[in-house]
Amino acid sequence: MLSELQNLAPIFRDVCLPIFLLVGMGWAIDRKFTLDLGSLVKLNIYLFVPAFLFVRVIQSPASGSQGGTICLFTCCVIGAMFVASQLIGWLTRESLPQRKAMAMSTMFYNAGNFGIPVTALAFPETGPSVHVWVLMTINLATFSIGMLIARSQGATGDGADSALKRLAGLLTIFKQPSILCIIAALLINQTDFDVESVNFVWKPVSFLADAVISFALVTLGVQLSKTRPPAIKGHLAWALGLRLVGGPIIAAGLAVLFGFTGEVAAVLILGASAPTAVNTALLAHEFKAEGGIAAATVFYSTLMSIVTVTIVIAVLKSGL
Repeated sequence: MLSELQNLAPIFRDVCLPIFLLVGMGWAIDRKFTLDLGSLVKLNIYLFVPAFLFVRVIQSPASGSQGGTICLFTCCVIGAMFVASQLIGWLTRESLPQRKAMAMSTMFYNAGNFGIPVTALAFPETGPSVHVWVLMTINLATFSIGMLIARSQGATGDGADSALKRLAGLLTIFKQPSILCIIAALLINQTDFDVESVNFVWKPVSFLADAVISFALVTLGVQLSKTRPPAIKGHLAWALGLRLVGGPIIAAGLAVLFGFTGEVAAVLILGASAPTAVNTALLAHEFKAEGGIAAATVFYSTLMSIVTVTIVIAVLKSGL
């Protein structure tokens, strides 16, 4: 354990510090100029992340079967976090809306703004090709299961009306550009078509994909600048502990169960140690759910991950 602790400083310097410097730049520039978060989020959702997903799925060396196994693994992590959050909420006698907010804050982790750069920096050879399947699954789950949870908290009206709204919300996931790009890339991979040879298409898409890390981190900094979190106590404290500590522990157990080893297992565990996804706060706000809890978990978990993720990387690298 002493050797792992001695490795914390260089790991923080080389992996975590570059990430949080970019987040800090976004925070500082918003403080100076008060940027429009909505526009930055739209650029992420409609340009940068879809391009990244398309390029990485096309270039991923993982076979279709391995990619499917990684997606199933990620679904199991999400499901396990849901069960754990509900059990803790029941034991601590939280209200149903608070248990749902805790579920959203722990199930869906920041595989995009945070997970992409941290896995790429920590494991540059394996990180991007493995983590793209995690990001794909998290996006699908957030805009389907997460949207339904958020809608169920803020839903009003009779049962039939609420059911129709939930169905309409579920159908909107097929309009998400990230989902469409994933489907397109998977279909292209089943053919002999070399999309990378079509320069007027591939070049601009690859430029966007290369810029996703820096732009996503700056956007995250702007989002944190606009957050006014409450004190850490009660269900918020439980959500933070479950997300930052429970996440990698659950992922480690599932990695053994699924038979993942080496850097692939390390990337999956590291991804699950990420803070709460920003999209959970946006969904909670959009559908008038417990948005304050979600936003506070995003804020605190991102700051605390400076320490927790550094420790997780040190432990993972010592085991390789």
